[in-house]
Amino acid sequence: MAKSYESDITQFLRNLKQERPHLEAEQKKGRARLWDKSIDPELVEGFKAATVPQKPYVYQTDH
Repeated sequence: MAKSYESDITQFLRNLKQERPHLEAEQKKGRARLWDKSIDPELVEGFKAATVPQKPYVYQTDH
């Protein structure tokens, strides 16, 4: 059976994961630190209530 085609990127990623087996765990840890956050609904409502409406042209003076 002939070997199926594998792109250079796939080969690179496969070799990288073999050389650094801890890499995937570090990626998951980084994602959890930056993105996987629980959101407090009361805090979000407070942020929405505290917004100030912006004027159509922000650089125009009131005078």
